[in-house]
Amino acid sequence: MITPTSLFTHWYFHLPNFVLAALMYTLLGRALLGLIVGPDSSNYIWRFFCRVTDPVVAAVAVATPKAVAPVVLWLFGVVWLFWLRVLLLHGFLLLGAIPRIG
Repeated sequence: MITPTSLFTHWYFHLPNFVLAALMYTLLGRALLGLIVGPDSSNYIWRFFCRVTDPVVAAVAVATPKAVAPVVLWLFGVVWLFWLRVLLLHGFLLLGAIPRIG
């Protein structure tokens, strides 16, 4: 059973999961904002999204063909981060390191 203190008890799972989720949703926001804002915009929100997600985009670009449009590359990044979160959960469940429901 999950208790209110499980957030602090299982910080070693929740912290990486939160970071991956934040990157995933920021990358999704970059993809949506990229449809409205130009790639060389000086908008501070756009610059923040680019600065935060550029390391993820660079990692995804290594395994993605160069002919892919940037917005597709960003969406591939969202999918990769989603599956990373699923693998993280699965790994911790196999190790018995997080509480199970039921």
